[in-house]
Amino acid sequence: MFDRPESGERAIIVQLDLGYDDIPDRLEEIRLLAASAGATVCAEVSGKRRSPDAATFAGKGKVEEVAAEIGAYDADLVIFNHELSPAQERNLERRLQCRVIDRTSLILDIFALRAQSAEGKLQVELAQLDHLATRLVRGWTHLERQKGGIGLRGPGETQLETDRRLLGKRVKLLRERLSRLERQRGVQRKARVRGESLSVSLVGYTNAGKSTLFNALTHAGAYAADQLFATLDTTSRKVWLGEAGNIVVSDTVGFIRDLPHALVAAFHATLEATAHADVLLHVVDSASPVREEQMREVDKVLKEIGASDVPQLIVLNKLDLTGLPPSVERDEYGRIDRVRVSAKCGDGLPLLREALTEIALEKARSNRVASHSDAEALGDESDDNPGFFL
Repeated sequence: MFDRPESGERAIIVQLDLGYDDIPDRLEEIRLLAASAGATVCAEVSGKRRSPDAATFAGKGKVEEVAAEIGAYDADLVIFNHELSPAQERNLERRLQCRVIDRTSLILDIFALRAQSAEGKLQVELAQLDHLATRLVRGWTHLERQKGGIGLRGPGETQLETDRRLLGKRVKLLRERLSRLERQRGVQRKARVRGESLSVSLVGYTNAGKSTLFNALTHAGAYAADQLFATLDTTSRKVWLGEAGNIVVSDTVGFIRDLPHALVAAFHATLEATAHADVLLHVVDSASPVREEQMREVDKVLKEIGASDVPQLIVLNKLDLTGLPPSVERDEYGRIDRVRVSAKCGDGLPLLREALTEIALEKARSNRVASHSDAEALGDESDDNPGFFL
């Protein structure tokens, strides 16, 4: 392996304008991501390019500017708010003599910090290995040598090929374990369907307040913090709604713009709870100036995991920051479409519970109508078949 400096916490952020119209929002988001990973941002380097440089993404002049900032602040980590190729990452580390990571690596690091359950750790490891597999050829030059020495001579297999094979075996094992957990959840989900419990899944942009709302509804005491990706593992609890009975509410991982596809694939088992829900509570940070864009990003991920057709109830959260009163909005069909609440203060939560009760009762009525129709169909078949009762 070429000499890679040890990773640290004093970081330089690099954000290039490649034609974006939301650079301030992107910078704020990467600052929050860096803070969530435990890094201290010492400086930010920005610039504008028509297209990324093939060798270093940023170009020679900008790399020299980053090197100057590293020397000025004695930084030991450079974070690119972009996706770097393995070659670009290798070239940057050699020229800067500093650890360089891209946006995907940073998110993976945060996921590794947040994973608590055995399944969550398996999913994070799978995503990390998928990402690492693309870095074997370019970043680890020592792996290109063939094994040698007494007791180590093989049939010509290089260390790179050996590591690839071992990595592939580990990935296969992780996928098998996650597949078993997915089948187990399928059995649990069928049991809930038989019990006719309304299944509600909280979705939304990361740090929109999903976990705070989940705790307010269920009193679960789940971890909630002003951090990106504070929640990683899916948590489910029953909520009693009076005449509507029990419903099952699940809190899931938050979404973010440019969420790496490897993460979506690795967390398919977790996100499937969203795809199989009866209704999605789309939690929105109503105080965010880019809330509409964040909602579009969430919808984009929902489409990717096959949940775009699941009915949504928009929950405009953080009214304590906007000063607006709690309220309910209905669509042209008279169904509740949006609810304004403050999960932190509790304002508007009774309205949200009423909305969930209305949805649960409507589902129960639909189930009764469907059962009655099935019974009538069976009756018609028995009339057509004189020997049915013989």
